[in-house]
Amino acid sequence: MATYDGVFDTLGLRSWCDGGQSEGPMSMADLLAKTGGDSASDTSAGWNTPFPSLDALHDACGAIPQARDLTQGLESGFLAIRDPLRVVVDPLTQPLSWMLEHMLALMTATPWFIMVPVLMLLSWFVTRSWKIVAGVALCLGLLAFVNHYQAAMETLAIIFVCAFICVLFGVPIGIAMSRSDRLQNIVTPILDMLQTLPPFVYLIPLIFLFSVTEPKLYGIAVILYAIVPVVRLTNLGIRLVDADVTEAADAFGMTKRQKLFGVQIPLALPNIMAGVNQTIMMSLAMVVVASMVSAPGLGILVLRGIRNLELGVGLVAGFGIVILAIALDRVTKASLARIDASQANR
Repeated sequence: MATYDGVFDTLGLRSWCDGGQSEGPMSMADLLAKTGGDSASDTSAGWNTPFPSLDALHDACGAIPQARDLTQGLESGFLAIRDPLRVVVDPLTQPLSWMLEHMLALMTATPWFIMVPVLMLLSWFVTRSWKIVAGVALCLGLLAFVNHYQAAMETLAIIFVCAFICVLFGVPIGIAMSRSDRLQNIVTPILDMLQTLPPFVYLIPLIFLFSVTEPKLYGIAVILYAIVPVVRLTNLGIRLVDADVTEAADAFGMTKRQKLFGVQIPLALPNIMAGVNQTIMMSLAMVVVASMVSAPGLGILVLRGIRNLELGVGLVAGFGIVILAIALDRVTKASLARIDASQANR
């Protein structure tokens, strides 16, 4: 006899649970339980009462689905809409595949004696600091010294594309949230969900939608995981702009567009850049997980170290990711310091 049989009998739902069928012959355990013959079992029944989960309720009432029915229903429902969803999503995400393919080809096919100076020049343009430039050169030199230059360039290509798309979409979303409380209330739960989902969960529906060989599979996973900070901090930065400043802009007769681009965004730029920094770091953190669905780069070597129990390979590749993270973090933080200094001198 199931634990919750009495509940359904008391509510008069036994016929619904049995589907209109008459009860079959009782087992000896059920007969003893019904007649009170199993007193020892009754004594411990209260202590061992299971939580009224789907499975426990199903044991008492067959009309209630089991937990596995719920998961199978979700899978069946997703598979039912997969083809129509793919028709819509495929054309929208195809440019991401092209961007990843071309960036990977560019950064891996360009000789090191051209690519390294280009990256150093880019660092100088962003930071105006020879120390940061030297640090970037040292990091790339260390990776090349241990024969991880190719993998490092593949990882950087993925980070550049995904971080660019995160900023391209994240900053406008953050601006829109800052101008509408209703939109903020709608988007915030979505951002909470994206921020709290484990990284592996992003890959589950994407694997069903796209082929494992398509770059957009891991590109979308990285973007969904990394876009949250830039959206949140853009929204926060614009909302934290001093009300007196915006009132002064209104007094000068500025339009909403002029006030946004001439006052609010410049003052919110430190927060926006902090969001960009965190987005880049989170993109890099997703590299190892994305390697499980054919993302190239240092993550593949970490995954190889785990699969084949090659301790040295995994550790060296892991330290390579740390080195890239340090270099990218220093570059973005130095650019943020420049912005802060320029605003302090105004």
